[in-house]
Amino acid sequence: MIANQILLLLTLSMLGPSNAMPFTPGNIGKLFGMEGDGRILQRSKRGWMWNQFFLLEEYTGNDHQYVGKLHSNMDKGNGNVRYVLTGDGAGTLFLIDEKSGDIHATKRLDREEKAMYTLNAKVLDRNTNAELEPDTEFNIKIHDINDNAPKFSKEIYFASVPEMSDVGTTVVTITASDADDQTYGNSAKLVYSILQGQPYFSVDSENGTIKTALPGMDREVKEHYQVVIQAKDMAGQMGGLSGTTTVSITLSDVNDSPPRFANHSFRVTTPESTEVGGAIGRIKADDPDVGRNAEMEYSIVGGHDIFNIVTDQKTQEGVIVIKKVLDYETKKDYEFRVEVRNTYLDARFIHGLQFKDYATVRVTVEDVDEPPVFTRNPYVIEVHEDTAAGSFVGVVSARDLDADRKAVKYSIDRHTDLERLFNIDSTNGTITTLKALDREMSKWHNISVVATEINNPGQTTRVPVFIKVLDVNDNAPEFATSYDTFVCENVKAGQLIQTISAVDTDEPQVGHKFVFTISPTNPNFTVVDREDNTANILTRRGGFSRREMSMYFLPVVISDNDYPIQSSTSTLVVRVCACDSRGNMQSCSPEVLPFSEGLTTGALVAILLCVIILLMIVVLFAALRRQRKKEPLIISKEDVRDNVVSYNDEGGGEEDTQAFDIGTLRNPEVMDANKLRRDIIPEMLFPFRRTSPIKDNTDVRDFINGRLQENDSDPTAPPYDSLATYAYEGNGSLAESLSSLESAATEGDHDYDYLSNWGPQFKKLAEMYIGKTS
Repeated sequence: MIANQILLLLTLSMLGPSNAMPFTPGNIGKLFGMEGDGRILQRSKRGWMWNQFFLLEEYTGNDHQYVGKLHSNMDKGNGNVRYVLTGDGAGTLFLIDEKSGDIHATKRLDREEKAMYTLNAKVLDRNTNAELEPDTEFNIKIHDINDNAPKFSKEIYFASVPEMSDVGTTVVTITASDADDQTYGNSAKLVYSILQGQPYFSVDSENGTIKTALPGMDREVKEHYQVVIQAKDMAGQMGGLSGTTTVSITLSDVNDSPPRFANHSFRVTTPESTEVGGAIGRIKADDPDVGRNAEMEYSIVGGHDIFNIVTDQKTQEGVIVIKKVLDYETKKDYEFRVEVRNTYLDARFIHGLQFKDYATVRVTVEDVDEPPVFTRNPYVIEVHEDTAAGSFVGVVSARDLDADRKAVKYSIDRHTDLERLFNIDSTNGTITTLKALDREMSKWHNISVVATEINNPGQTTRVPVFIKVLDVNDNAPEFATSYDTFVCENVKAGQLIQTISAVDTDEPQVGHKFVFTISPTNPNFTVVDREDNTANILTRRGGFSRREMSMYFLPVVISDNDYPIQSSTSTLVVRVCACDSRGNMQSCSPEVLPFSEGLTTGALVAILLCVIILLMIVVLFAALRRQRKKEPLIISKEDVRDNVVSYNDEGGGEEDTQAFDIGTLRNPEVMDANKLRRDIIPEMLFPFRRTSPIKDNTDVRDFINGRLQENDSDPTAPPYDSLATYAYEGNGSLAESLSSLESAATEGDHDYDYLSNWGPQFKKLAEMYIGKTS
């Protein structure tokens, strides 16, 4: 039986206080595979070596750390035995001396990274590589030391607890973690303590639960607290590692403070013109609580007829509003009491405290220049339609409610009375008619009356006035429609030929009642009143003939029953027609009579009318021809406002509208030297010698004024202003050009005696130039 010996050589300098096993000789023997008396343990029947080594982590030496030694009884110390190591970290983390079997760790081992390594050991013959011992598996277990400090998951925690909480109220529980071995020693046994936050809070040393430690903590005094918690391993012993974190604790609000008015008296001023529902002021109570605990409700103690107070939910202010119109002249000072209370109450704090407060509000109303006020709004006035112009309709009245009682004037808004049917007295508001009213044209007239302060026209008030036109029986009834009535030639006496009805634009209060009558001496027809505003037309006889009379005109008198009684006569045209035995109309045309019997009266009347019409046409045609004898000034249909109008009796001036600048005729003194025509190229140029113009151009002005008066009095002249220019008459005139502006000689070189031979048309022109030459 091969004796196997396994030794784990460790130095005492590597053993620290973290080892749970005391370092006595007996314990060291157990660690190295020995019994308590120091004997080396022998291998078991299953292998030639022990299956587990122990190694402390965090080796800090420079050389390779010695782990242990493998030794086989087959090793005689002659170097023929070779030790081989395989498995986790073999050749990298762990190296073995092939000759001696010593195992070393090549670098620092961290238990938190890996706590145990599994390897295989072999013993081979160095010469033949034959296995001298069977392949055996063993473990290297890393023993923990306290090399990791406790850590919290967050650097800062946030928590809250209601203010005024009892002592011992749980705030929050925080825990730390330690990467060291929880099952070996006290390296991972943590103890919690509070470094900052006393005496307000405490912490449970075992589970890290933070609790309140001081009674009556008030949020309104201090709201935020910073608490520093420490977690220390080694059960809090000296030398243990520690970690800290910060807990930010906020006291949440509870309704422990009632609302209070800082000032128990408020004064509000408002003008009397403030509209109903308008705010006139705000008051506010203070509540140190927040959120819904600070929500307040305002009310007027006992209520008030004029004012009300509502709560602004955003600002928690009491808004004073008006319920009724203010009137400075009636009352200008008001006083009432306002109550404020919390809307949410906490039952824990209502004992001994009143969560409400009171304040007095005084309101002063300021006077405002108000517009006049009508005694009624609107006015409804009735007037009969037969009222003559200038008649009284009604009276409107307005007064100034201000203390000085300013005078008021009245007017009608003419936009509401476009037909100017009414007038109003500006002093007393009396409305009268300007025209007679007709109910059948309009039953109602809606006008607006304006009242204005005389001293302040900006203060006005309008009031609608509804004028109802009452009916007067001034319209006679008439046929409701146009009737097409016929009677058969073979009709019998007493037969119904037409039922008639009537209408009346008047509206009597008792309703319409019409009476139908015809002449009692009428031999052909009679009327029977049906007592329902209709009547039947009956034949009085039979044997009607179209040859004798093809059409009958039946006057029917229709009367009403109102006062004064109105009646009218409507004519019913009855045609005589040929009918069958059943009374159905077949033909109403008069029969064709033999020519020998002569023309009928109707035919003669028609012929006479045709002759009269022909004569009227002839007379109208002759009148038109007479009007056309004198040609109009404007021949062209184009716009003549840009044309120069010529007269045929003076020459063909229309052929040359650009030959002469009209400015020369108006003021010859500004004519440029050697002014030439602009539309043609002159055949030869002559030097222009300027002559002295006639003083003030009186001859030209008189001539133009004379022709202007003739054109103004001429009925055939165009209906707008025209300018006739006689400077250049053109080639179309027998007299050719009458202008001397382009003449080769001066006025003194011409003999104008020939103008007297041209006839009366040029008499004026001859007088002008012959007289000037002489």
